[in-house]
Amino acid sequence: MDQNKDAAPVNPQILVELVSVRMPFGKYKDRILCDLPEPYLAWFHQKGFPQGKIGVLLSALHEIKLNGLEYLLTLIRKPGRP
Repeated sequence: MDQNKDAAPVNPQILVELVSVRMPFGKYKDRILCDLPEPYLAWFHQKGFPQGKIGVLLSALHEIKLNGLEYLLTLIRKPGRP
């Protein structure tokens, strides 16, 4: 029996964007998305994620961090970046 039958498939491009796209506004403007702190993402989760692509990325990042899956981002992060 497949335990993940209800899980949506992950678009690998989202993971790539999380380690390369910078936050376009706010307190953490210009920070790479995967470097945003979890409490900031939790705040967005409570208040509502922005519309559009950035909202999709922030929501995905929140789920990744909430479930302890940051290692997925570490594996694809470009060498030489902290």
